[in-house]
Amino acid sequence: MNANIFLEREPVGKLMIRYSVPLIVSLLVAALYNIVDQIFIANASYLGSNGNAANNVVFPMTVIALAFTLMIGDGVCAFVSMSLGARNPRQAGDSVGSSALLSSTVGVIIACVYWVFREELVTFFGGRVNDETFRLAVEYFSWIIPGIPFYVFGQAMNPVISADGSPNYVMFSTLMGAGINIVLDPVFIFVFHWGMMGAAVATVMGQIFTAMMSLLYISRKMKAVEFSRKNLGFHPSLMKRYLPMGMCSFLSQAALVISVASVNMMIKKYGALDSIFGQPEYSQIPMAVIGIVMKFFQIVISIVVGLSASCTPITAFNIGAGRPDRVKSLFTLLLKCETVLGVIAFVIVEFFPSYIASLFGASGESVYYADFTVRCFRTYLCLIVLACVNKAAFIFIQAMGRAWTSAGLSVIREVIFGAGLTVLMPIFMGLDGVLWSMPASDALTFLVSAYVIARIYRELSAMSE
Repeated sequence: MNANIFLEREPVGKLMIRYSVPLIVSLLVAALYNIVDQIFIANASYLGSNGNAANNVVFPMTVIALAFTLMIGDGVCAFVSMSLGARNPRQAGDSVGSSALLSSTVGVIIACVYWVFREELVTFFGGRVNDETFRLAVEYFSWIIPGIPFYVFGQAMNPVISADGSPNYVMFSTLMGAGINIVLDPVFIFVFHWGMMGAAVATVMGQIFTAMMSLLYISRKMKAVEFSRKNLGFHPSLMKRYLPMGMCSFLSQAALVISVASVNMMIKKYGALDSIFGQPEYSQIPMAVIGIVMKFFQIVISIVVGLSASCTPITAFNIGAGRPDRVKSLFTLLLKCETVLGVIAFVIVEFFPSYIASLFGASGESVYYADFTVRCFRTYLCLIVLACVNKAAFIFIQAMGRAWTSAGLSVIREVIFGAGLTVLMPIFMGLDGVLWSMPASDALTFLVSAYVIARIYRELSAMSE
């Protein structure tokens, strides 16, 4: 009997809770790697806002690696679930073996490219805002690079392990890895005074632990998927089938990099023209602050993605089993949950921005730092409700096997509206134009998303008749 048959029988709400809680925790913990680094860096007097800005400069390079990771992991997760739903365990096992080998190879290639072009990449993503920020960014990036292969492999295997029916294992291994980072960060930064190197080394050690836990699971503990060494191989015929299923995740992250790069470049350009931030002693503040706002947004989006991605094995299995009625019910529940989450996030950013800023060392900075942080939170994230709904729709549509529709929506959001408006609006509004580009992008994207959502509902209804 199929070990995952419960995905077709249990209530969708119960299944969402079962899969989403550990996945949300694991994604939040994964996000905390960079966020915890930034909190400790910001509160170290010898690093401060320059270190904060440097951390923000390096962040897009992590997202680039994550883009390839999610293309592999999310794609094979959906493919494994569909294979199990179609009662084809051998195909599921071969796809796991292919993803393990592919993610390991991709991680090594990315690390090599990063090492060769590390200074050029730091410059491209805005690291030349001042000499100290550039120096700290290169130092942090140089020590992050050795952990990239472990990061790619561990994060790619997490969706696979969840699809195998063990989301709690993912949560445990990610929690332990982040715990290592959290414990070592203050030791390396405040006790050993290793600065940016200390923050990076703590992160890498946590990533190595998580990767080793993932390797242990797929080699010895697989349950629903029949997996052994004979399944290892690139299996190009399967790669052609599961990689497109993760294309939305790849393009959404790749597009996010383009958007972040545009924001960083415009922040650097128009910050230099500002009467306050054009002064050398304050030049790093906009870059540091936008990084803080993005980190909070990353926390919210981690929950959004966790809820949405938890639907992937449920959706894929029920599509494979011919149950569109359950898919429709799950989609409705997901959109309701994401809307509530967006409202809660809106209340936080509009009424408590100063508290968030205090976590990132605002008390030790100038009054301009605190004031710009409050202004940035309230403006940049004022339509965060729509951002949550948009992201949820993109991921769910991908889980239905409509990778290119989902990918197209992601590109529209991050590149056409995200990067486009970030470049265009500051021409007329200066630095404020960068801040207003985010809500404008979310509003325009929602108009497109609403049309696609309505169309999906009509199709699911017709299939259920």
